[in-house]
Amino acid sequence: MRIKENIASEFNEFSANYTNDMIACVPHYLDLISSFTKDLPHQFDPKRILDLGCGNGNATAEVLQKYPEAQYYLLDASEKMLELCQHRFIGSDMSYLTSYFQDYEFESDFFDMIIAGFSLHHCDSEEKKSLFKKIYKALKSGGIFGMSDLMIDKNEPEHRQLLQDWKQFVLKNFPDEDKWEWLMEHYDEFDKPDHYSSQIQWLKEAGFSTIHTVFQNDYWVHLRAIK
Repeated sequence: MRIKENIASEFNEFSANYTNDMIACVPHYLDLISSFTKDLPHQFDPKRILDLGCGNGNATAEVLQKYPEAQYYLLDASEKMLELCQHRFIGSDMSYLTSYFQDYEFESDFFDMIIAGFSLHHCDSEEKKSLFKKIYKALKSGGIFGMSDLMIDKNEPEHRQLLQDWKQFVLKNFPDEDKWEWLMEHYDEFDKPDHYSSQIQWLKEAGFSTIHTVFQNDYWVHLRAIK
């Protein structure tokens, strides 16, 4: 099992068993996905929702249960992932956008909610800072940005222990180590996680004043920022 030349190609191949693989490879995956709708303000009633790096639509599916009447915009660089979403969400108000984050033109004061489930770790630190500013401008007043991800800097001393714990989790589901080896090849090549404290600071610098940690177990975190 070898990684592909870019992240879009990588997830085109990963798409077939995406949900099962994520549950088996990502600790607390279901808790982190469910965090998108946990303890939202009672008066919050979003009309336009953007899913950044939607994958096969698991984060959108979670939010759709709570806000079935909203208009959804699903963005991903993988055409196969978007095709899965098109089949999955027949009958719902969905727009599909094939794009990398840095190429997408955000419209100001347009979205009520923006979500990102395990997608922003593909951005480096400077890209995250820039993206957070774009997200802030794209949200309406009172809009919510939610993100679930692994949030640790690879250079931190704790990273070694994180990898050991993560490996034990994956090997319980895939004992032959092939999946773990592929995962680490992907992680080394494409993943650029940053510590949650750094990302909270960058969200503040982007303009967000209200930021909550909705879920955290070690460095598996869901952050929610309100404009």
